[in-house]
Amino acid sequence: MQPETFTLVAKTFQGLEEVLASEIAALGGKDIEIGKRMVSFTGDKALLYKTNLHCRTALRILKPIYTFTAGDTDELYERIKAFEWEQILTPETTFAIDAVVYSDEFRHSKFVTYRAKDAIADYFREKYDRRPSVRLNNADISLNLHINRTTCTLSLDSSGESLHKRGYRVAQTEAPLNEVLAAGMLLLAGWDGSRDFIDPMCGSGTLLIEAALIATGTPAGIYRSDFAFKHWSDFDEELFDTLYNDDSGEHPFEHKIYGSDISPKAVEIAVENIKNAGMGRYIDIAVKPMQQYAEGEMPAGGLLVTNPPYGERITDDDLLGLYAMIGSQLKHVFKGFDAWIISYRDDCFDSIGLKASARLPMMNGALECEYRKYEIFDGKYTDFKRETGGFQRKENDGKDAYRKERPESFGWRESASGRKERGKRPFDDRKPDREHPFRKSESRKEFGQKENRRRPFDGRRPAPVPRQEFTAAYDEDDEIKISRFRRERLHGDEAVNQYVIGRKPSIGVEKPKKEPARPYKRNKKK
Repeated sequence: MQPETFTLVAKTFQGLEEVLASEIAALGGKDIEIGKRMVSFTGDKALLYKTNLHCRTALRILKPIYTFTAGDTDELYERIKAFEWEQILTPETTFAIDAVVYSDEFRHSKFVTYRAKDAIADYFREKYDRRPSVRLNNADISLNLHINRTTCTLSLDSSGESLHKRGYRVAQTEAPLNEVLAAGMLLLAGWDGSRDFIDPMCGSGTLLIEAALIATGTPAGIYRSDFAFKHWSDFDEELFDTLYNDDSGEHPFEHKIYGSDISPKAVEIAVENIKNAGMGRYIDIAVKPMQQYAEGEMPAGGLLVTNPPYGERITDDDLLGLYAMIGSQLKHVFKGFDAWIISYRDDCFDSIGLKASARLPMMNGALECEYRKYEIFDGKYTDFKRETGGFQRKENDGKDAYRKERPESFGWRESASGRKERGKRPFDDRKPDREHPFRKSESRKEFGQKENRRRPFDGRRPAPVPRQEFTAAYDEDDEIKISRFRRERLHGDEAVNQYVIGRKPSIGVEKPKKEPARPYKRNKKK
């Protein structure tokens, strides 16, 4: 008997969608489609467990259970109350709801959450005279409510806490790099453990640990103590234990990972995290500023990935001078390396003084960053271009080192007439229609906007694109919660005080006396 298959949705950061699709394909996902900050696919219960355990670039895995349309919060309440909640909850279980809203009809995600909670509570109270309790942290059942215009999708959150919380971090520096973003940066850089790796500005060691996990094939979620699906009524403990204890994908790592930082405190924190992750044997770390690396100290052919200070939460007296030093060290010390650097200021990149061979837009928290690749060669670029064909040719020859073999069913397929056409898309995080929550809608054409088609996952690495502007904000789990459709609006007493003009009674009220205006006095120079 074949196991039941269903649609699943994996959330991620913008810029990492294709990397996540590669991971899902390697785990056996089918019908993979790429959307904005998400990848949809079909699979069974085993794949649900595996994606939570193994996907390095997924923030959470959702299982859609109910789709409907609603034009306001009252209709939302009625539709949610009409669902048969005994399939999911009991009066004894606890639950939490996380709402993501991209709509002009629903302007306040918190109020949407309250109405959804009330609908579930009233359903049980009217039927059983008891109701399940709401718990913000460590709830038995985590629900995700996604609203795009008037299309609403309720999903079970199988992950619980965001998957970037691996479980190995015991301490952190002032501005730590998100673990999912760090893993995505490494996979985009082609890191597979086949050469040495270095991060000369390692901070709390996130890139070092993620590099070691990838190099040894260690699952990203192996350190987590809990997943939300463990609290579902159909949880298969035997199946999960089998998948959890399967170490067939792990392999030895013959090279070395190097890390350093100018801050002794940061290195101390990184050492604690590395030990907690059990990766100490693969990582050498020291207190050492990048400018102290000497020519010939590092063997050629390695990979350098780093996240320097941006001048935002971490300040630097001479930020542009720091980036100029990075460029100088890359040119003279790290010859033969591929170097990838993430930053968000163009003047910082300009100070590096090297020609980038690839540029990828990326979000780091709320900052619109760019991830640039520098191929460090010895001598003049004209000689390098004559011997290798230059940056563009070398980039095309790479064939996406981070990708695995894909089934031929992805992307373009032949129709009955012999023409190549795209398959139907099961999910779009931006424009679902009323018939199905995961199919694109034509509704934007009414407003004269160009249809923004999603491309199917075809296994090819996207060409470098110009810097994009992202209008978004992040919650504590670093997931995007606010799009361009949502705006900060006053409500309640604040709105009344701001927009309602009224007269106060003048009878019996003593008018306050106005103080005479003080003349402006210029400070005299002494």
